[in-house]
Order: sequence, then C-alpha cells, then structure tokens
Amino acid sequence: MIFGLISGVLGLLISLLVIAFFILGERKILGYSQYRKGPNKVGIIGLLQSFADFMKLVFKYKIYFFQSRSYVGLFGVFLLICLVVFYCLIYGGYYSLSYSEFSFLWFLVVTSFTSYSLLCIGWGSYSKYSFLGAMRSAFGSVSFEACFMSVIVFCGLCYGGYCLSDYFYWGGCIFMIFPALYILCLICILCETNRTPFDYGKSESELVSGFNTEYSGIFFTCLFACQYVIIFVFSWLISAIILGGGKYALAFLFFHPLSFMWARATLPRLRYDYFVNSFWCIVLPLLIVSFFLVVN
Repeated sequence: MIFGLISGVLGLLISLLVIAFFILGERKILGYSQYRKGPNKVGIIGLLQSFADFMKLVFKYKIYFFQSRSYVGLFGVFLLICLVVFYCLIYGGYYSLSYSEFSFLWFLVVTSFTSYSLLCIGWGSYSKYSFLGAMRSAFGSVSFEACFMSVIVFCGLCYGGYCLSDYFYWGGCIFMIFPALYILCLICILCETNRTPFDYGKSESELVSGFNTEYSGIFFTCLFACQYVIIFVFSWLISAIILGGGKYALAFLFFHPLSFMWARATLPRLRYDYFVNSFWCIVLPLLIVSFFLVVN
C-alpha cells in the first residue's frame, strides 16, 4: 500500500512536469504551423515560459462568495482534480508491487465521474453558452465511456484478465488481432480530453471561452492542467494495452502527444451530429462485433 501511494505521488509529479513541456511544445508547433514563432523569450528558447505562466495565474485571485452558483462550479473543479489524482495513482501503481488485479476497470470507474465535473463547471460559469458546451462535453464523455467499456471487454477477452501489469508480457497481441483498435482508441481519447476535432466544450470560442469562462487564477490553471494530465495518462494507457510496456510502447507514448498537436493544428471541428452518429453507429458497433469475433 505504501509503495502504491509513493508511486502514485511520483506519477502525479512526473505528469505535471511532462505537461509543462508538453504545453510549451504544443505552442511552438502551433506557432510554426501558422508561420510564426512560439514562446521564445522566457528562459533559453522559451523553456521556462510554462513556469512563468503558472506563477502569473497562481497570483490571480477572484472572490466567489457573492455568487451562490459559483460554489457548484468550484465543486466541479475540485472533483476534476480528484479524478486526475486517481488517474495518477493508477498510473503510478503500474510500476509498484501493489497493483490491483482489476486495475483496468478502475480507469472506467474514474472516467464515469468526468461528466459530472464538466456539468458542474459549466453550470457555475453563469453563461448559457458555457453550460451548453459543458452539456455537449458531458454527452461526449458518455459516448467515450460506452466505447471505452467495449475496449476494456475486448482487452479482457484477449489477455484473459483486467490487470494492466499482465499486459506488459503480452505486448503487441491486440495490435496483431485487431489493428483498427489503435485508431479507435486515439479517436476516443480525443473525445474524452475535448481536443480538436471533438472540442465541443469550447465550440463557441467567438462568444465565450467555453465551460471555463468564469474561471481565472488557480482554478483556471487546475482546469487547464487537468486536461493535459488526462491526455498524458491515456496516452500511456493506449501504449500499455496495445504494445505492452517495452521500448516500442515508450516510443508510442511520445508519438501520441505529437498526434494530438497535429490534430489541433490541422483538423477542423467536426459537426456535432456527425460526431454522435460516428461514435454510436460506427465506432461502438465495430468494437462490439470485434469482441464477439474474439469470443467465437
């Protein structure tokens, strides 16, 4: 238990350090994709820009006591932080001696609470556009959960269990059985993390910022950082279930953030009805048919 807790704390610290440079890399790539430079003033070639932005946001402060509905939004922020901490505990526990036999299922349990946090955050923004964006994001999380549950069942049938530590020795098994599962998992992660082309929580960017409109300072930092931590954890999860835990999985772990940056720089936002139809009429039936074929 102690080893699992220590590994979880280390996993959280490593995730926070990775996203600091991931944000910097994303801003650099987005800048060069638009024929302009990214951050390059703070530190050597801008390496300290993320830390400077963090310090600036931490010292900002907003009083919430005169708006009763804001407490619901703050509860959503704290709930999202707790979910990210649980993600990091499961991620860090992978490298400890106290890993659970049903560790893969714990990801589904934690994911099921994401829609509640998004709804609370959107409701506390005091903007109907933010609330609509939060509702769309929450429904996207439900769509992701349905597909993710099918992925878990498929992996459980292929590997004979739900312990991610056992997948280390069977790396590449699923990729040989059903290669399209890798693409489907990437699409699901883009949906869960509200990334382009499924960033419906911020699709009214010309009017408001999205479900995080009324948040500033440390609360905005938490919302911003939590999304990137989830990206990193799920990138690792795909690498673990598709290729195990070897050097090829490590290479794919660094490839996934680059693919997310490329998607944000190049892909347009998909129409919402196309998104719903694709998830419920194409992706989910493909996953269901795939694990029925494995059973037979």
